[in-house]
Amino acid sequence: MAGGGGFVEAEAIIARIETKSTKIESLLKQYKPVEALKTALEGSPPKTLDERCKSANWIVVHRALMAIKDIEGMLNALDVEYYDILMKYLYRGLSTGDRPTCDQCLKIHEKLTERAGLGCILRCLTDTLNTV
Repeated sequence: MAGGGGFVEAEAIIARIETKSTKIESLLKQYKPVEALKTALEGSPPKTLDERCKSANWIVVHRALMAIKDIEGMLNALDVEYYDILMKYLYRGLSTGDRPTCDQCLKIHEKLTERAGLGCILRCLTDTLNTV
């Protein structure tokens, strides 16, 4: 019985991610990549153990990350509360091994580390419960 509840919860999370994806695509078409990234990071489902949810949200965040051209401007517009979750997604991007994704993630990682400090990296790497 307990497993069935998790499935329903996962389906609800995926439905929210799909809605979020539509909004992000609209923002990207309006040339608002920072707003798209904020939207992608909002309500990220790190507390779920369902890999489908994590993968679906990664796709949405990845789409927004790859559209960022002005990293400094993005960090200036992004609230500090998003730094840790952004760092987690940067490491997820680096783990893909995809060259363009890794290049973008490394550029953002450098600037984010300058801005947020090493504590952001440590919190990201030591938080094994809330993974993306």
